[in-house]
Amino acid sequence: ACLTILSYMATAVISSSEAMHYLHSLFHGLPVMTATIVVLTIFLLLTIGGIGESSVVAVVIFILHLSSMAFLLIAGGWYLMHHGLDQAQLNFQAPLPAGSIGMALFFGFSTAMLGVSGFESSANFVEEQQPGVFPKTLRNMWMAVTIINPLMALLAVSVLPLTHVEQHQEALLSHMGLEIGGGTLATIISVDAVLVLCGAVLTSFVGVSGLVKRMTLDRVLPQFLLKETKSGSSPRILILFFLLCLSVLLITAGELKALAGVYTISFLIVMAFFAFGNFLLKIKRARLPRPESATPFVVFIALLAILVALYGNVKLHPEHLVVFLQYFIPTALIIFIFLKRNVILEYLVVVVSSFLDSMQAVAKLSRMRINRTLRKLTDQEFVYFTKGDDIAVLNRVMMYVEENEITKKLRIVNVQQADQSLSESFCQDIKVLDRAYPEIHIELVQMKGVFGPELVDRLSREWNIPTNFMFIGSPGDHFPYRVADLGGVRLII
Repeated sequence: ACLTILSYMATAVISSSEAMHYLHSLFHGLPVMTATIVVLTIFLLLTIGGIGESSVVAVVIFILHLSSMAFLLIAGGWYLMHHGLDQAQLNFQAPLPAGSIGMALFFGFSTAMLGVSGFESSANFVEEQQPGVFPKTLRNMWMAVTIINPLMALLAVSVLPLTHVEQHQEALLSHMGLEIGGGTLATIISVDAVLVLCGAVLTSFVGVSGLVKRMTLDRVLPQFLLKETKSGSSPRILILFFLLCLSVLLITAGELKALAGVYTISFLIVMAFFAFGNFLLKIKRARLPRPESATPFVVFIALLAILVALYGNVKLHPEHLVVFLQYFIPTALIIFIFLKRNVILEYLVVVVSSFLDSMQAVAKLSRMRINRTLRKLTDQEFVYFTKGDDIAVLNRVMMYVEENEITKKLRIVNVQQADQSLSESFCQDIKVLDRAYPEIHIELVQMKGVFGPELVDRLSREWNIPTNFMFIGSPGDHFPYRVADLGGVRLII
């Protein structure tokens, strides 16, 4: 989550700045720094107003972008037919900065991995897509980056001197369009770039809002962030994200090389976590039904490629790792403090009591406030739905709750058919667990009915317990519902 937040932050700042660099190529008097702040402000206001990502707008931008890239590639091919490959020969005869062709390919591969940006944020929209849509989005992105990125890089090396690539890196495609087709093509490419990059800014605001809201609902972050407008947006989350982006932009003074390092490492580690998470699912959730399945060998190759790219980028720019850690460590520390705030508060009670013995009134008032906060945290009830599991499984549930959730109350719910009943041994197991975990009050609830989305929703409303505070074990192949149909119920074993 910390890495994804940093990735969204870097994406928003870099994309808005790059968009304004492309716009600056059309309007040379445009102040890039001021315009970048204006873009971030506009998208802050739009997302607070409730605007989300429109599939229709996304498709239009996608088609325009592919058309613009195809036009540039075709025009580039026509340009090379008439001007020859002299520039390409000069560039390929230049000495390699890496020293050897092997190292050049290694660093080129590492850098090129950043050209597949978008995969890390697409996973956040899985739950909003119809079944079977997500693999298609992956396929479309894969085809686009496989065809466009290598051809565009080859065209740049064939058309432009290498010094021009360095000088015009903020708006390289626009400059290449100017060389190939004049001002008209440069304008088309610049307008396309502004649209696509502004879309990335919107994705960052919408994505971080959903991520932080999910973390807040899971009580990782303070609940005051959940305040919503009538349109359903979370302005406090969006304003905090905007201030973070603004501070980063001002601290770097618009020089985005350092921030690019934050994005580079965040993005690659997030992608590595996808592969690692896939292995965890295969090992820990082997029985979980899944519509798509990747073989372990393919996942291993993907993970290895990501780690090689990560090493290559750190080797190429070791200073980027330092900048990344300067952002990551404070972010992770803040999240960790909120995640363990109940433990910190308990220690604080002891510290206050020992340091303020001479000030009894202050100590008593401080202890009361801290204890009240602790009670408010631990009063939240959690629910575990059981089919009548044995004590070993139930003990794993209790261990999970004790180690990962801030609560002192757990309802164990057993839903049975009308002609079924709980065994005496199961009830005895619950009593044993209640004695084994004295810090957590266990309540056994027996009810008749059919376990499914309707029952989960009804109990959530009746008990005022959000569905993300309800747990189940991994269902088998015969479970009639998808886990997503249960409205946020979590798998914990």
